[in-house]
Amino acid sequence: MAKDHVLVGCFGAPHGICGEIKLKSFTGIPHAIATYSPLVDTCGTRQFSVIRLRPFKANVFIATIAGVTDRAKAKELTNTTLYVPREALPRTGEEEFYLNDLIGLVVITETDKVFGHVVDVLNFGGGDILEIALATGDETTLLPFKKEVFPHIDLGAGCLTVVPPIDIEIEAAIPDRQD
Repeated sequence: MAKDHVLVGCFGAPHGICGEIKLKSFTGIPHAIATYSPLVDTCGTRQFSVIRLRPFKANVFIATIAGVTDRAKAKELTNTTLYVPREALPRTGEEEFYLNDLIGLVVITETDKVFGHVVDVLNFGGGDILEIALATGDETTLLPFKKEVFPHIDLGAGCLTVVPPIDIEIEAAIPDRQD
């Protein structure tokens, strides 16, 4: 999905036989996902409107979606990620950002060496993880997106500073930063 769209949720499994589906919200105020319409899939080809939400568990709702009237149609949507145009979301403050703003940023060390660049932001349930393409080759590494690992983010300069955990060695071959 392009940078002009922001990930806000994901459909889960069908619930019942009438087309209801679980909906996990990634928005700051979880139920606010229902106010963004239309939601679009990764390709931007399918649009979805939430008709009704009811709480299921933390950040997960049972949703009624326009046009989804039976279990089979709901099942087809399982694991569909949902996006909204950036302009539909609240503006971020000076020290705030959306996670997809991190994708593409150069990752530098505290000694101003290029460590790599952010290729993805992942979350498997235990917190956000940045996938970093290393500057030393074709490999990537996963690092927890925490203040102690990434103490400084400068969106204007297009970079973030990394202090890798002790078990990750920074190779001597990391080139100097070229601005």
